[in-house]
Amino acid sequence: QVQLVESGGGLVQAGGSLRLSCAASGSIFSIYNMGWYRQAPGKQRELVAAIASGGSTNYADSVKGRFTISRDNAKKTVTLQMNSLKPEDTAVYYCNAARTRYTSWGQGTQVTVSS
Repeated sequence: QVQLVESGGGLVQAGGSLRLSCAASGSIFSIYNMGWYRQAPGKQRELVAAIASGGSTNYADSVKGRFTISRDNAKKTVTLQMNSLKPEDTAVYYCNAARTRYTSWGQGTQVTVSS
């Protein structure tokens, strides 16, 4: 099993940047597929970006070219660099670890983008 703790959220103006970090503990981090999801008020949770255990990445169309996901297996961290933020990026962002039928979620971190 793996436990996840997110950090780095906050309030930023449109066009600004934020860097979210997710620290993992409790298991072999490198075997997990990692992802960042977000949930805005009244909306379903959606995948923002994911990075597989092998390093391949995929992004939601809405964030392509603006967000970058990366992982450091030695430090057991996954990072989401968010640039050119828009008000519609406002949401609670969650870190996720998944492997076969197992999944784990962090507690979430709020990102608010003002116009």
